[in-house]
Amino acid sequence: MTELSQFLRILYRNKLILIFVPLITVVAAYFLVKALPDQYKSNGSIATGLVDKTEQGLMSSGTEQDFEIARKFDNIIQMMTQKKVLDQVSYQLLMHDLKSDEKSDFAKPSKLLTEMSQQERQQLMNVVSQKYKAQQELLPDKPFEKKIQNILADMEFDAGNLQKKLTIYRASNSDYVNIDFEGKNAYLTAFVINTLSSEFINMYSSRLATNYDRTINFLADFLEQKRQALRQQMNGLRDFKIKNRVLNLDEQAKSLYGQISEFELRREVAKKDIIAYGVAIRNIDNRFSSNDRKYFESAVSTINQNIVATKQMIRSANEAYVKSNFDPKYKAKLDSAQTLLSRQITESTDRYLYSPLTVKQNLVSEKLTMEIARDLAVNSVATIEAELKRLNSKFDGLVPNEAKVQEFETAIDIAGREYMEALQKYNDARLQSSFPAKLKVAEKALPGTIQPSKKIVLIILSGVISLAFCLFVLFILYFFDNSIRFPQQLANATDRPVLGFVNHVSGGFNLTQLQNETSHERKVEMFRNLIRSIRFELDNEYPDPKIISVTSLAEGSGKTLLTISLAWAYSKINKRVLIIDGNFTDSDITKLNTGAKYLEDFLSIGNGVSLDNQHGAISILGNKGGDVSLYELSNEAQIRDALSRLKSMFDVILIEADSLVAMNKAKEWVTFSDTVVAVFESGHTISYADRSKIEYLKGLNGKMAGWVLTGANEILKQTGKVSKYVTE
Repeated sequence: MTELSQFLRILYRNKLILIFVPLITVVAAYFLVKALPDQYKSNGSIATGLVDKTEQGLMSSGTEQDFEIARKFDNIIQMMTQKKVLDQVSYQLLMHDLKSDEKSDFAKPSKLLTEMSQQERQQLMNVVSQKYKAQQELLPDKPFEKKIQNILADMEFDAGNLQKKLTIYRASNSDYVNIDFEGKNAYLTAFVINTLSSEFINMYSSRLATNYDRTINFLADFLEQKRQALRQQMNGLRDFKIKNRVLNLDEQAKSLYGQISEFELRREVAKKDIIAYGVAIRNIDNRFSSNDRKYFESAVSTINQNIVATKQMIRSANEAYVKSNFDPKYKAKLDSAQTLLSRQITESTDRYLYSPLTVKQNLVSEKLTMEIARDLAVNSVATIEAELKRLNSKFDGLVPNEAKVQEFETAIDIAGREYMEALQKYNDARLQSSFPAKLKVAEKALPGTIQPSKKIVLIILSGVISLAFCLFVLFILYFFDNSIRFPQQLANATDRPVLGFVNHVSGGFNLTQLQNETSHERKVEMFRNLIRSIRFELDNEYPDPKIISVTSLAEGSGKTLLTISLAWAYSKINKRVLIIDGNFTDSDITKLNTGAKYLEDFLSIGNGVSLDNQHGAISILGNKGGDVSLYELSNEAQIRDALSRLKSMFDVILIEADSLVAMNKAKEWVTFSDTVVAVFESGHTISYADRSKIEYLKGLNGKMAGWVLTGANEILKQTGKVSKYVTE
């Protein structure tokens, strides 16, 4: 809070600067902005078709996220502010002014342009027209094109100046991009917006068409590559099937598996029949005696031969029937052979194969039938086994074909999906190219309307800125100002107490003026009160009689004024006061008080120098001056004796010593003093050299009573009581 109050006092002290500098700035700004031309503003808009897709046909069915639409709007706005687009507007502006008369010009012609000859102006038109058609920028490394750039800049037609006055933004969340332009000419603003809109739409449409064509061509090539890859895989599968005679592996496998299952079933039935018929035949044979068998074999030998031949026929027919996978046409042949065999068996049974006494014809017939069936079963097993072996071999041959076919089919499936994806992208690109998001001018710009004058704002702003600048400068000066202006600052900087402060009184004081209490000048009255406060602090800490030395860090700090003033303050409380002018180099007290006795005389003749030591009286011992010190006037013993006698005569002895610049002279007086008061002038800083002097005062073992701040006029405005200040 103290620092804030100090800064506010600095501002008050410099109030004239804070008043007149902004005032002068405002007046100067008024005359400067008085000649500024009026400003006009036009606006137009472009419909993008990114949000409102009613004109895009089939493409309007798609939806986009808000951030995608916002990104597209940002891209459009950034493209509109590109130098390449603004250069097209610059060329149009320059060509307009070159072709029109002076009254219709958008800007004052550049000096470079007016100095051109008719031939140079024609060359300028040709270059600008060529750059405009080719949508190229001017090259600064070519002298003539560099000159054109300077002309555009002088007339404020260049891209940089246009961009400063151009505002492009999306209107809320709508489908429109608004364009605002502000200039010195009402028709210029409309021309810039309309030209910018048309040029950008043309460039954007051309860029969009080029991108679509490039995309479609790429996708067409990509689609053809995928078609060729798919066709290659399909042809590979076809050639493999032809080469390996593969029609339908699944159906072939099912057919082979069914045949194998059927043959395995018939093989099991045949094996069962062989076992059953063998057991039955053995049982029948066991029922015949050896004589019966001999008779039988001799009787049927001829018939048996016929039967064996028929059995061979049946065996051949059965093999053909099995190998043909039981084809019905072989079944008829097999049935006819079996019918023949049955007839031959019947014929054999019709004869008396055995002796007439033996009736076993039925058993013989059953045996023959069973033997035929057993032979058929045995023959069938061998044939079935051979056929099963052939079918299994054929089935095993299908496995590698199946793996290869699956490989081809997998490759065809992948190639097919890739082809369909490429086809979908190609179709989407073709569809987008057929229904692009077309930009169009939604609202053309009209000649600009005059804008409210900013002159008053500029004038007020100039005053505010100048005031802020003054405040900033004063704050910087205050921040870097290390000068001491307040007692608390002095106490903190020296680590010693401050007894008080006194204000500056112009014209100087002598003892007679100070004793003239009829003067009621405010500064004088304040000064007296402050001196009384300092005297009170000294009396509280140091009892009478006492010798007080007054010194300072530098010359001219107010030691003389403080010494005389303290003498007056002590005399007012009826003390016997003696002032000794111990400053031989600058004897101001002696000069201010003519007729004073001299210290040199008192040291030499002692009591021969008469001094008034009445209560309330002030006596003065001046000096004759010169480059001398106290010890050079007398030795230490005589000095102590003299001061002892003076101390017995007076209650308070005030000695104005040299400043601490002459360290040895000041130290001699400090040696014989009871206390020391140091004077510091307000507004001065403590230098590096002053640090050693302050350390000396701090090392006086209690003799240092404190500081007195002189010339502290700023503190007169500070409210509050005056008291002793110590370090915070």
